[in-house]
Amino acid sequence: ALPSACSGTRHIARHMARILVIDDEATIRDNLVRFLTLEGHQVLQAEDGQVGLEAIRTDQPDLIFCDAMMPRLDGFAVLAATQADPALRSIPFVFLSANAEPEKLAAALQQGASGYVTKPFNLSQLRQLLADQLPGPR
Repeated sequence: ALPSACSGTRHIARHMARILVIDDEATIRDNLVRFLTLEGHQVLQAEDGQVGLEAIRTDQPDLIFCDAMMPRLDGFAVLAATQADPALRSIPFVFLSANAEPEKLAAALQQGASGYVTKPFNLSQLRQLLADQLPGPR
């Protein structure tokens, strides 16, 4: 469960980013969107890889969280499409997956993903990932 907006001190993001969350599981997507919004980011969402790829091309987010296994277009196909486009290639791409097998993680990173988070994820893990993937003020 995510903390409510009034649960004591809240981490304030150093840099408001536009983040796209692509996941076919509504509960996971909604929780991640809520967390990222509370962290001070503008959050876009897509319910499958096809819609997500259209959003990447249209909105060019600062960071992408994408489920690995989805109908229509899985996360690996979304990653391949972003890596093939010079305008999108530099966007950090983080996989969300219930599959914690080292081979899957290695494959994701070899194909150009900048990170991999296993479900269920914890908030401190997500905060660290945001700090690692998003540019801070210089």
